Amino acid sequence: MTASTSAAKTHRSAEEIGRTAVGPRPLPELGFQKAAADLSTVDTTLPNGLRVIAIRRATVPMVEVRLRVPFADPAASSTGSAHSAQAEVLANTVLTGTASRSRVAIDTELALVGGELDSVVDPERLSFTGNALATGLGTVLDVLRDVLTSASYPAEELEREQARLVERIALARSQPSVIAREALQKQLYGDHPYAKEMPEADEVAAVTRDEVLALHRKALLPRGSVFVVVGDVDPAAAVAEIGEALGAWQGEGEAVQLPPLPAVSGGDVLLVHRAGAVQSQIRLAAQAIPRTDPRYPALQLANLVYGGFFSSRLVENIREDKGYTYSARSHPEFTVHGATLLIDADTASDVTAAALLETRYELARLGMVPPSESEVDVARSYAIGTLLTTTSSQSGLASFLVNLVGLGLGIDWLVAHPQRLQAVTPEQVAAAALEFFAPGNFTGVLVGDAEMLKPKLSALGGVSFQ
Repeated sequence: MTASTSAAKTHRSAEEIGRTAVGPRPLPELGFQKAAADLSTVDTTLPNGLRVIAIRRATVPMVEVRLRVPFADPAASSTGSAHSAQAEVLANTVLTGTASRSRVAIDTELALVGGELDSVVDPERLSFTGNALATGLGTVLDVLRDVLTSASYPAEELEREQARLVERIALARSQPSVIAREALQKQLYGDHPYAKEMPEADEVAAVTRDEVLALHRKALLPRGSVFVVVGDVDPAAAVAEIGEALGAWQGEGEAVQLPPLPAVSGGDVLLVHRAGAVQSQIRLAAQAIPRTDPRYPALQLANLVYGGFFSSRLVENIREDKGYTYSARSHPEFTVHGATLLIDADTASDVTAAALLETRYELARLGMVPPSESEVDVARSYAIGTLLTTTSSQSGLASFLVNLVGLGLGIDWLVAHPQRLQAVTPEQVAAAALEFFAPGNFTGVLVGDAEMLKPKLSALGGVSFQ
């Protein structure tokens, strides 16, 4: 026998590896989830109104910084406002130059301390994200101070970024996932500013440098904003350094929070026509509860059992069993005023109606056939494990915490949440399933070729047509 023949005969398939002579290999018992370690923290507010949270996590000699500025439309009247376009241009050009630094100078200074800064905006917030060697924190803070107090928005940089934005927006709007998201937001929130996550390309092209400068002065304010630093730092010393650097950032008034969203009411799914589409996007939504609600831990586990991770009922049904989709999930989405439950699935056109039927079936089954103790235990271990994993790194902790603070929570909530999840009973999960996952709670959109989909969807019911 040759060596190659011997190797071929000793090779085992994945199915063989996963089985024994008496059947599939038993899975190992779930391990004990460790509680979050105590964190050395300082949480204070500077004289200019900026809230600062500093946390020592000395796993590597780095620091992560996050600045969250509420950045909602001050007019807050409708999606017709120019604020969205101006904010997008501002976020893409705020780091391109100041009164004393060019774009190249900013990038060079940050690179010398192993650092970087980036900025993004959405209907709720303007966010700055950065990192550097711990010894370079002062440099990052000085650059950020310069940007916040004297960003110059050079004309040539602004024109270049506008052109790139116009191209990116045009490309994005051709993507099925973006079409579905925009249709869902409009269906749920109508003319509310939150519905406009992306400006129109022509709106971006029309933004002037004077408008961006005016928006910076009017809306980029310290009061109501929060700065988080996590890393190999002494928290008290870091706060003092931040206060010295960012104390020069001043402004009248307070950063503008997003106005409350209208409640999501159950109803028909709206079919949005996309001619010639060979796939469909199913997007469902229902009203949920914020993390501060005592029922939230049970809802979190109920969501995981339904569609929140790969071992969920929805994935098992429409992906593993029936092959209707490659990816299906359910997840909560939070704003400062509340939360929604979202369900996403992309399917081939010929099985879209069947996938929607099974998605609704699993919603009803979650309430009628409550999660078993085993299902709850698996979901609980996954929830605690992913929370601890996500926040185990400096970057993960900084990002998670700045989002929590934006929702009115803080480090205490994060540290205590694993214990809240441990205390949830199967009966509480069953109650949450019955209350929040009833099919009648959900509405949404379905994007696809109406000519192909309409006959089966009409027979299925619960779908309206444009």
